[in-house]
Amino acid sequence: MHLHILGICGTFMGSLALLARDLGHTVTGSDSGVYPPMSTQLEEAGIGLHEGYAAANLSPWPDLVVVGNAMTRGNPEVEALLDLGLPYTSGPQWLAEHVLPGRRVIAVAGTHGKTTTASLAAWLLESAGLEPGFLIGGVPRNFGVSARLGAAGAPFVVEADEYDTAFFDKRSKFVHYRPEVAILGNLEFDHADIFPDLTSIERQFHHLVRTVPGRGRLLVADGEPALDRVLGMGFWTPVERFGIDAKSPWRLILERDDASRFRVVHQQGEANEDAVVDWTLTGTHNALNALAALAAAHVFGVDLARGCAALSRFETPRRRQEVRGEVAGIQVIDDFAHHPTAFAATLEGLRAATPRGRLLAVIEPRSNTMRLGTMRDRLAASVAAADLAFWYQPPGLDWSLAPVVEASPVPARLEEDIDALVTALVAEARPLDRIVVMSNGGFGGIHEKLLAALEVAHG
Repeated sequence: MHLHILGICGTFMGSLALLARDLGHTVTGSDSGVYPPMSTQLEEAGIGLHEGYAAANLSPWPDLVVVGNAMTRGNPEVEALLDLGLPYTSGPQWLAEHVLPGRRVIAVAGTHGKTTTASLAAWLLESAGLEPGFLIGGVPRNFGVSARLGAAGAPFVVEADEYDTAFFDKRSKFVHYRPEVAILGNLEFDHADIFPDLTSIERQFHHLVRTVPGRGRLLVADGEPALDRVLGMGFWTPVERFGIDAKSPWRLILERDDASRFRVVHQQGEANEDAVVDWTLTGTHNALNALAALAAAHVFGVDLARGCAALSRFETPRRRQEVRGEVAGIQVIDDFAHHPTAFAATLEGLRAATPRGRLLAVIEPRSNTMRLGTMRDRLAASVAAADLAFWYQPPGLDWSLAPVVEASPVPARLEEDIDALVTALVAEARPLDRIVVMSNGGFGGIHEKLLAALEVAHG
């Protein structure tokens, strides 16, 4: 079958393309403004890619068009597929109908940390020899690809997004997945372009809860009032809490301030003396992601000590606190953070792990929520753990970041040109500094430009 995917370079749709190819389908796709790592991954997989959207991309007619959720009416390729009467479906529905049947699904949901937690869960299952399948909204470096089918009948880990499914299906993506195990890691307001308030997102999370069978498991973070409200709407599945609360069945005890070493306490009789994680990641948020993944893997028979040992070999997914390079002792780190809570968590974790040198935050607020200005009042405080903050005013952001810079608790500056931003960073950076670049887009290739400029200045 010939599948044509609209929005193929999105993290979800690109991963879907890999699964479809592995099932033996011919896969092509269209997108605009493509950037790595997904564009590179598709190219390496030999999947045909059209740059830009046009009716001509549908010739010869595919057997099925899989429509990404970023596609809207008025898109020339969407209009063409409707006018031609071609069969079409959404990405989540295609996944649910063609990949997930017969699989034991682990769905990882939450406002933050889904990609890292899903990567952790897949790695724990892989380390135990279970050969899981997965679809993750990033590229886990332990696997080198964002999706694979895995062994027949093996568990399947899916990053479960609350964003809507498609222009013709406004339910959250995750209601399609019917998981046996659902991780609910956190929940706060986001996606202001489609949700009017937090209550409406909580309702969607409850729709996910309704799909988990009684024989399954709900792994729910403690200390999350919104998740408490979700469960308060009713649940029909055993719930296990995880977090730092002493009463939680899965509990985290930090042994280093930067959370690079922590102990896991499982209150169901399992020996805990070997349940220590010593790894390269930092930040309590990442330790909690690992705790959730350990609890999920445990459902599938992965014992705690073995799981903790495997975490020492875990590599962060691409664009999740990924070190892109180092020049003259100046480190450049890429992070996908795109929400004030995520900015703060990333910086706080790196601050604790940076005993010498300074932490320079470089932020491009470009998500749909950021464009609407919904979180603007929280941005200034989100960089408090940095020593310096550099804000980039991207095209299409219709409100000024100048008040954010003025309200900053740390020295900050605003740039509207990427080359000027790179020049300012090179002038400021000195050995032992860590430059943390945070964006959910390509950011104009700033990482490569910055490393090249640092090499000229300091190499």
